[in-house]
Amino acid sequence: MVSFGIRDILDIAIAALLLYYLYKIMKESGTLNIFFGVLAFIVVWVFTSQILEMKLIGTILDKFMSIGLLVLVILFQDQIKRFLVALGDHKRWRFLKELFHHTRRDENERDMRRFVLPIVYACMNMAKTKTGALIVIQQDLSLESYEKSGDIIDANINARLIENIFFKNSPLHDGALIIAHDRLVSAGCILPVSHDQNISRALGLRHRSALGISQATDAFAIVVSEETGNISVAHRGVLSTKLTSADLEHRLSDVFIKKD
Repeated sequence: MVSFGIRDILDIAIAALLLYYLYKIMKESGTLNIFFGVLAFIVVWVFTSQILEMKLIGTILDKFMSIGLLVLVILFQDQIKRFLVALGDHKRWRFLKELFHHTRRDENERDMRRFVLPIVYACMNMAKTKTGALIVIQQDLSLESYEKSGDIIDANINARLIENIFFKNSPLHDGALIIAHDRLVSAGCILPVSHDQNISRALGLRHRSALGISQATDAFAIVVSEETGNISVAHRGVLSTKLTSADLEHRLSDVFIKKD
């Protein structure tokens, strides 16, 4: 008689949770078809080698599995990094940190508000004048490789400086501005471009680059459209368009300000 206990339920639940997170990451990165292809291959492998016990096909598929895992790790290293970053996200374990750092919570909120408001003001002003802009804000995953593609600034966050960087006659206005560790780190940076077919054709390269960096990392990207002046945000592979300044402040606060 086959026994089925709590350990088996826990085993299935963990496996289902891992598959769900993998599905979610692949969907955000636009590689969902590959996810279903790999899943179908695994089902065929289990069915032929484990259930039907076909020795020849089973041996061939076993070889493919051993090599295929290494290939998948190489191809999807960015998605794997995002999965691990999401798993260890400090926001998931915030309640534990606050037990030990409760006295510093108000100070952190004041610091983060000084960080958020200049970005919002700059985007508001650029939206009014239809000045195109692309701002990327680093979270847990390092953006160092993208920072090196531009010119290092290393300046305090300042609304006027952000506006000057994206001024039409500025040599840095075409690239992305990267913000990390509460500082303007680098401008004129080159970002990966998303090839997601669901993006509206009315959206240009800035929007595709914003979505691309949000798919490759956990960064928060802000776009100000040069054609319409609309503000858009890309985060975790999702692009939200036509946001108000209040919407932008709310989203930045949700991401960067620690709340009770």
